[in-house]
Amino acid sequence: MTLLHNPVIRGFAPDPSLVRVGDWYYVATSSFEWFPTIPIHRSRDLAHWEYAGHVRGAVPGDSLAGVPDSGGIWAPSLSWDGERFWIVYSVVRSVGTPYFDVDTYISTATEAAGKWTAPRRVASHGFDPALYHAEDGRLWLLNLQNDCRPGGQRFAGIMATELDRESLERVGDTHLLLQHGRLVEGPKLLERDGWYYLVLAEGGTGFEHGVLVARSRALTGPYEVDTRPLMTTRDDPTVPLQKAGHAELVRTAGGDWVLSHLAARPLHTVDGRRCPLGRETAIQAVVWDEEGWPRLRHGGHHPAVEVDVPTRRHELPLAEADEPLGWPWSTLRAPVDASWADTTARPGWIRLRGRHGPESRWAHSLLAQRITEHRAEAEVTVDARPDTFTQAAGLVLRYNAEAYLSLDLTWAEPEGEGQHGQQWRGGGRTVLSLVERTESDTRQVAVVEVDAGAPLTLGVTVDGAEARFWYVRGGLRVPVGEPLDFSTLSDDFGSRLRFTGSMAGIHSVDLVDAAFSADFTGFRLICW
Repeated sequence: MTLLHNPVIRGFAPDPSLVRVGDWYYVATSSFEWFPTIPIHRSRDLAHWEYAGHVRGAVPGDSLAGVPDSGGIWAPSLSWDGERFWIVYSVVRSVGTPYFDVDTYISTATEAAGKWTAPRRVASHGFDPALYHAEDGRLWLLNLQNDCRPGGQRFAGIMATELDRESLERVGDTHLLLQHGRLVEGPKLLERDGWYYLVLAEGGTGFEHGVLVARSRALTGPYEVDTRPLMTTRDDPTVPLQKAGHAELVRTAGGDWVLSHLAARPLHTVDGRRCPLGRETAIQAVVWDEEGWPRLRHGGHHPAVEVDVPTRRHELPLAEADEPLGWPWSTLRAPVDASWADTTARPGWIRLRGRHGPESRWAHSLLAQRITEHRAEAEVTVDARPDTFTQAAGLVLRYNAEAYLSLDLTWAEPEGEGQHGQQWRGGGRTVLSLVERTESDTRQVAVVEVDAGAPLTLGVTVDGAEARFWYVRGGLRVPVGEPLDFSTLSDDFGSRLRFTGSMAGIHSVDLVDAAFSADFTGFRLICW
């Protein structure tokens, strides 16, 4: 037995889809508007996980330009048919509207980290698709149905459509498997002892989230719903792993069962529970009761933090990036590109050419990494010469375009003067500007004049809900502004839907010419 500690994949790793292939377990997670698209991790013992690659080319044209925050790739489902991996997922282009404007795609590969086939669009009833590979060789697509009409249900039932394995065209009718009084989504289908089991995400992906199971003797139904949830934390806000749901059952090589699911570790703030780390990946052990329903092995319906799983311990070495700006770096809405992120111009440095501002949905020059714990520290040295307020470069803590904290090297008018717009004749001063962005407001927290002619080290320390920015002068850390509320960079702040997680990174902005560049070195992110 191996003892695992949940979450097993920490920080922004939601909607895990688990599959076993031989001695390896693989998990694919949602990437939303971020690249690399659909990260895949692997493990031999379910406790120790390493990045194994991602689904390259998951988005046609490699662009999510214009996609809203928390849009993009939702809930990929990974499967194995005995010869190759399959991945099915939705690209969601509208968030918070009756229309999700969804395109559902399928891609395949012989190796999880290998070359994936060009995505092929299939029936797109709604998001959260999954594939079921039947014993008779037939291929079924499961999906959520969305009724976008006025008065319609956005979660109007679970559908199943047979696809031709080669053409991926629809075969026959689409079947309605289940409609339920409570919101259900994320269907996963398996067969055991003559029963077809639907494993469903229930109640939405917030604090009301849970896992519900239904079963039928026939794949196309009718399905009876279990009288109690397989897992949820909606009834107890003190459980360490909240939002538990969006699950998948997998059988181990020895015949035991485990459940992958998402969960979140909230901060308990004066304003309520907030989850700046986003939703993470966890694993539970499962048994089957006398009536043939799956149950958590430790009893009850709350997820456990520590779980014994029926594997041999196999700790993996730390994975190395497969390229200079590969994992764990991420970018927004497009892959990293040498036209704006260059590691060759100055050895040991990353040169970022400034483009759009931090609220752009199109071309923001940003490199970021996931924050994985409630205590963290990020630091980087930046070398740049901004000569207008339209140029900036620095260190950023980011959730999305309406939730970020940034400490930027930029330009400002001489001290005591007001803001006069573009200063065509030069002058002014080089400053550090600390900005706090929330859904309702953008606030300049502090402005500090600094030496314009030398590289400058910037940093931030996160402790729970508090973020303190600083820079180094004379070997000492000098605070910039007051401590800021890191918990606003969470799923649970503001009025709009949020599904990702907080990131720490570097960015460069040039709103006029896209010619200004900044050099960065020594970036480090430590989480504990």
